[in-house]
Amino acid sequence: MLNNVPIFIGLRYTRAKRRHQFISFISGFSLLGMALGTLALIVVLSVMNGFDSEIKQRILSVVPHGFIDQTPHLPQWQVLAKQANAHPEVIASAPYIAGFGMVNYQGSVHGVEIQGILPQSETKVSVIEQHMLQGGLADLKPGEFGIVLGNLLARYLRVNVGEKVIITLPQVTVTPAGVFPRSKRFTVVGVFEVGAQVDQQLAMIHLSDAQRLYRMPNAVQGIHLKVDDIYRADAVMADLAAQLGDGYDYKDWSQTQGSLFQAVQMEKRIISALLMIIIAVAALNIVTSLVLMVADKRSDIAVLRTLGMSAGAVMSVFIVQGSAVGIIGIAIGALIGCLLAWFIGDIVTWLEHTLGVYLFDPNVYFISHLPSELRFDDVVMICGCAIVMSIVATLYPAYRAAKVAPAEVLRYE
Repeated sequence: MLNNVPIFIGLRYTRAKRRHQFISFISGFSLLGMALGTLALIVVLSVMNGFDSEIKQRILSVVPHGFIDQTPHLPQWQVLAKQANAHPEVIASAPYIAGFGMVNYQGSVHGVEIQGILPQSETKVSVIEQHMLQGGLADLKPGEFGIVLGNLLARYLRVNVGEKVIITLPQVTVTPAGVFPRSKRFTVVGVFEVGAQVDQQLAMIHLSDAQRLYRMPNAVQGIHLKVDDIYRADAVMADLAAQLGDGYDYKDWSQTQGSLFQAVQMEKRIISALLMIIIAVAALNIVTSLVLMVADKRSDIAVLRTLGMSAGAVMSVFIVQGSAVGIIGIAIGALIGCLLAWFIGDIVTWLEHTLGVYLFDPNVYFISHLPSELRFDDVVMICGCAIVMSIVATLYPAYRAAKVAPAEVLRYE
């Protein structure tokens, strides 16, 4: 029973009416700060998790999971593809030739990534065929110099299917008439839209046309791979490197796209640290309110000490009081934050339709809605850190309370 006395007194001090309303105001402000800080962290991290998942889903559905290249080119890619497909976690492979150039249409010029592909193989490692707005990858015929463009790229150039564009490579051709950049006219046979950055920078041509354009007769740059689990792509590539030897260059999506996802994670950590300052300020307010409370309750502390309460029990009283303020605020913030994070997409959509103002214009952004992904581990981490900060904030005022000398306090009572 004696062990419950500090808890009972601490909770009573939390509920009791105080003679100094200023102390109550600071305690309420601390509770509000804890709630707002917890709420903001949960909502912001959930939205960032949503963006991270959306980016991974959109980009990794288009970007190959693995690459096996050879310098300067790969002559017998069929043998290599057969060996790679023998791995139990490899779903499919496809040859490719990749490079960069400029696409020109009626004076509009845009830099592009050019990929030479085999349509029947590429459909097994990429979802672009499933997102064709016009035409299809099968319309890429060898020797016809057809080209498939991303939707944003086609809109920028204002080009339609059936019209011709000029591809210029960063290479030159020396002729008796002079030095000229290497260029070739292509006919647009398809337009795709996957809702990712490739929509504005990718152009696809047939592999045989790419071999002629890049002067790689009967050879390719490498092969693309698709694996069962994208998060095991690095392990699969390591296995293939051990099996196939050191004559090739092995890469997975984390090496080609990893900088983007690392930037997202870094931004998430920085924003978390900045928003944690809100909770830290609320914790400092707990310190202030408890220091004032200790000064206001000096006579109560002296009486409790004369009745036999130990210094440690007195500390526990004020630790319980301050922690109760913090935990209540954290619980309120976590509850509202989880609800808001869960429904924030619907709330934003409703506000957009009501006000007629769109947060993400589908004509400008790849994502037309506000994604959110509430993760239990984030909620636990936020609430855990906030509770620890609340408890730490009570230690100094509680220590001050334990050091109150009953004789000095009661001398003038």
